[in-house]
Amino acid sequence: MKNKCKVFFATAVALTSIASQTIADDTKISPAKDSPYTFGKKSRDGIGKFYMNREISHVMGHLGAGWLERPGRRQEERTDLLLANLELKKHHNAADIGAGTGFFSFPMSEQVTDGKVYAVDIQNEMLDIIRKRMKQRGTSNVVPTLGTIDDTKLPPDTIDLVLLVDAYHEFSHPREMMESIFNALRPGGRLVLIEYRKEDPSVLIKPLHKMTQKQAILEMKAVGLKWKETKDFLPKQHFMVFTKPLPQKVKSTHHLPK
Repeated sequence: MKNKCKVFFATAVALTSIASQTIADDTKISPAKDSPYTFGKKSRDGIGKFYMNREISHVMGHLGAGWLERPGRRQEERTDLLLANLELKKHHNAADIGAGTGFFSFPMSEQVTDGKVYAVDIQNEMLDIIRKRMKQRGTSNVVPTLGTIDDTKLPPDTIDLVLLVDAYHEFSHPREMMESIFNALRPGGRLVLIEYRKEDPSVLIKPLHKMTQKQAILEMKAVGLKWKETKDFLPKQHFMVFTKPLPQKVKSTHHLPK
């Protein structure tokens, strides 16, 4: 009888454990009361971490550098149009977040001849590629910057334009990273967010590598960025522009004597 009880008890514990695991896999659980993230069952291309009901994608490592420099990219994505619409001035300071090989950093540096382009990446291997290319090209106004998963390491109130091309959906800490970007922007500074259009079923990209305009606006609003416009002149991607609001002027309560 005792042996039967032991078997029954062990079976019950095992079933409870399995049931608990099933619940953990199928539901989104918040790790902390004040955390903006939840965790649940991960999809094939995701990490099982969710932000504002969006699962975060896996990060493309430095071994994927060749994909960033593929010969057909300029025509496929019309990166020439993207660069032409950044509205950079020669005195601007810009930041290319998730710079990778510097695909955008170097042409941006040619537009800001009196300013700088901070090429930010969390992988030193990518920054080594940028440093090598700087020497080859004789470029002096690109600043390779090693960020972290939750901090761009950019100085506050210094950046006129931040460019994020197909990188935001991979941020493991999107709230913290966008707060860092918000702080780095000058008042009135702009964020240009480029993401593949999730609304368009003809865009044959992995679902987690795409984003709707509605979702992007929601997530940028959470850190204080204001949506200005979306330009859909690119073949497959949204060109979304957000701004850091200017400080509001305090109305004087003092009246001149009559």
